[in-house]
Amino acid sequence: MKKMITLTLVLAAMAAMPSCTKDEPVLTVRDWEGTTTYFISSDEKGFGTYYSPYAGYVGDPMPFYDAKAGDFKIMYLQDFAVNQTGTYHPIWAVQTSDAASYIPMGELISCGEITDQDAAIGTGSTVYNDADGLYYTFYTGNKYQPTSSESGQVVMLATSPDFREWTKDRLLYIKGEDYGYSKSDFRDPFVFKGEDGKWHMLVSTIRTSDNKGVLAEFTSDDLHEWTDAGVFMTMMWDRFYECPDLFKMGDWWYLVYSEKHASVRRVQYFKGRTLDELKACTAGDAGIWPDSHEGFLDSRGFYAGKTATDGTDRYIWGWCPNRPGNNNTDVGAAPAEPSWGGNLVAHKVEQNTDGTLVLASVNAIESKYTSIQDVKVMATGGTVTASGETAAAGQEAAGKTFSFSEGSYILFTRLNVHNMISFTVKTASSSDRFGISLVRGTDSEKYYSLVINPESDVIRKLNFEEEGPEGMGFVGGIDSYAFSTPADNVYNVTICTDNSVCTVYIDGLLAYTNRIYGTQKNCWSVNCYTGSMELSDVKVMYY
Repeated sequence: MKKMITLTLVLAAMAAMPSCTKDEPVLTVRDWEGTTTYFISSDEKGFGTYYSPYAGYVGDPMPFYDAKAGDFKIMYLQDFAVNQTGTYHPIWAVQTSDAASYIPMGELISCGEITDQDAAIGTGSTVYNDADGLYYTFYTGNKYQPTSSESGQVVMLATSPDFREWTKDRLLYIKGEDYGYSKSDFRDPFVFKGEDGKWHMLVSTIRTSDNKGVLAEFTSDDLHEWTDAGVFMTMMWDRFYECPDLFKMGDWWYLVYSEKHASVRRVQYFKGRTLDELKACTAGDAGIWPDSHEGFLDSRGFYAGKTATDGTDRYIWGWCPNRPGNNNTDVGAAPAEPSWGGNLVAHKVEQNTDGTLVLASVNAIESKYTSIQDVKVMATGGTVTASGETAAAGQEAAGKTFSFSEGSYILFTRLNVHNMISFTVKTASSSDRFGISLVRGTDSEKYYSLVINPESDVIRKLNFEEEGPEGMGFVGGIDSYAFSTPADNVYNVTICTDNSVCTVYIDGLLAYTNRIYGTQKNCWSVNCYTGSMELSDVKVMYY
């Protein structure tokens, strides 16, 4: 009887299953390693390296090294896709020990009510006061629809004993109009302890007497009572420096700032061996730039960058903007601007012997990519040889040196979601042009390339291009700053990707951030556009 019941149940189950016919689709497993056609990929909800909150975006980071806790606290303005009218950008935070992995801390300082001075919050900075054991965060209070007699922006304060519970100080309101500055542009307070033992505050504002952008300075003994110290530094021409950050590194003083002008919208810096020398860089629109590319530190894919140090390493955090409709070419080129807010991106700040700065990859970020990908040649175009033999599909990239003639390329194995690509290119001359393409399939009508373009025999620039039959070519507004052509024509390239966010480093010469949707799960290529070159040490790590 038991066998009969079992057989009956099996037959019934089989009868209940739908039959398969030739008209019904058959599910197949995608051959990731053996195919090269374009795949429509999408970002994960969470980013493992370039942090983004589960809901919304990161705006204007306020990094602070917490010596008590032994970690970095990165406050930021929390932006939602749809913000409330009048009340938006509360201060949220994450904490990290290595600028590579983050622990969310949630909302720390909330927006005020619609009628409050801080209905909307703007960026600022944090310090710790040993005298009373409190953390002080100075921030911008944005009034919703201020009347002619009200201040649009003022400096405000919140304090905390533990960096988690914050109390707003309703007695501290620093207003620009009280000191001859704009009442609507008076923001982004940066506070630091000076060598004179006093607390100093820099505020980005406009001097009303001549409508000139300046960094106003205030001083204090106790962080509560502030005295006007005049103009710390003027701004060049008609420019406006947002998110100012002042620090000393070795023998040099630096001002890092974000240029608001629509034609720029980048993070830049000035330097001086003394504060007076630093201030002289812009006095009378002198334009004493720190290097050959006007102090640019990254592309328009990295904004609102500010730094913090643990005493050993200094890092800079900024945000990489989203693209409307996930359109890789909608970068907000001037006169437009990039979308506001995105992912938190960190670089390491490195100092050259002449005092100039360059951004480099964070060691802990590189260390996250622990798995080695088996990189293979998937397709070639033009004439390419692999260690003396004709390059062909199926060949391993490891251990080989590839030689490219003009107009040739190699398409490599599909990438993972989080990748670190590294390789070395040696061009035959200083005028050769090469690049790296992402989101590239053998059937792609368009794909996206990072092109190392010779501006002259001694200057290079990274251009972003949409290639392919339907590509628009050069994408304005997201190219890099100019950098020196290596004397030996050797380029050691490292590219870190986390979903659609990518950072590019060329050893000590260039840092470049961009967002390229569709990078993950698609093939990539190295291309020789003009001249000839060699490619070696191709490696892809992932996690």
